[in-house]
Amino acid sequence: MLLRLAYLGVTNALALLRLLPMSDRDKDVEILALRHQITVLERQLGKTPPRFSPSDRAFLAALLHRLPLDVLHRLRLLVRPDTLLRWHRDLLARRHAANSRPRRPGRPRTVRSIRALVLRLARENPSWGYRRIHGELLVLGIEVAASTVWEILNDAGIDPAPERTSTTWAEFLHSQADTLLACDFFETVTLTGTRMYVLAVIEHASRRIRILGATAHPTASWVAQAARNLVMDLEDADRRARFLIRDRDGKFPSLFDTVLNDAGIEVVLSGVRTPRMDALMERWVQTCRRELLDRTLIWNQRHLLHALHEYEQFYNSHRPHQGIANARPLHALPTPIPEPDATTRLDIRRRDRLGGILHEYRHAA
Repeated sequence: MLLRLAYLGVTNALALLRLLPMSDRDKDVEILALRHQITVLERQLGKTPPRFSPSDRAFLAALLHRLPLDVLHRLRLLVRPDTLLRWHRDLLARRHAANSRPRRPGRPRTVRSIRALVLRLARENPSWGYRRIHGELLVLGIEVAASTVWEILNDAGIDPAPERTSTTWAEFLHSQADTLLACDFFETVTLTGTRMYVLAVIEHASRRIRILGATAHPTASWVAQAARNLVMDLEDADRRARFLIRDRDGKFPSLFDTVLNDAGIEVVLSGVRTPRMDALMERWVQTCRRELLDRTLIWNQRHLLHALHEYEQFYNSHRPHQGIANARPLHALPTPIPEPDATTRLDIRRRDRLGGILHEYRHAA
């Protein structure tokens, strides 16, 4: 539009220069000719109104708005004089709006570091609403509006605090890992076809495994005695547990839960057919089968207990675990060898367990 308006201004300025040397008689003749041409065009257009571009409207309004209204009525125009004056008022209104428009609309955008801090506070404190987060920012000397905090949380898709306070199962396991146990039964079959049931317990924090026993008949008294043995073992190891996760297997009697509750351990039941709620225990059972039971012919109960206790010592004392940064449940990782030359003369010895099924590697003394 501005380019078109400039073009009209230049062309009409040149036309004005052309009119300067003309006499009044020649100008009157040209005016009469132009009026007649307008009459012809109106007759051809009929009821179809002529269309003016925005630049045409702006040029006519700027050129003719200073003329009195009675003079405008005497002119031969394609539009009414009132329309021409309205165009001029619109031109002034748009110019005023353009001059009054702020260079940067709206409030300045919140600093990125403040936005990141608000999201961090909401993530680390699920029970905090936007007003609580706003108060924490004021304590830190960061002055922002509470509505700004709400907008940041809303733009990030973070739900209000009442919808974030519910603890998920994964958050419960993570927060209670130091005092959390899990147990389960798993089955194996001996060469004679006897089905044996093994009861094992794992510590979530250290991944330490405890084999509580194996029997062909897991009666209520046997399972309750296994719970008592577990309590005494934890006391001897000076380990404090608050929760024990188990499934809803019928082999666990009510006396099992009673023994643990008396020792201050609350039993937490996993969901029906939800093995992932006891994922660590299920993963250990899979590891035990793959590394031991699937590679061993079990003769009888005595042989099974011997193999399981050997694997328990191997698992707790030597085997690394990715869940605890490849450390061992009973031993941390050793200090890395500092001298590069020492790694060029390694003397590693192997120790076999269970006839070579399990291998332990150590530096020679």
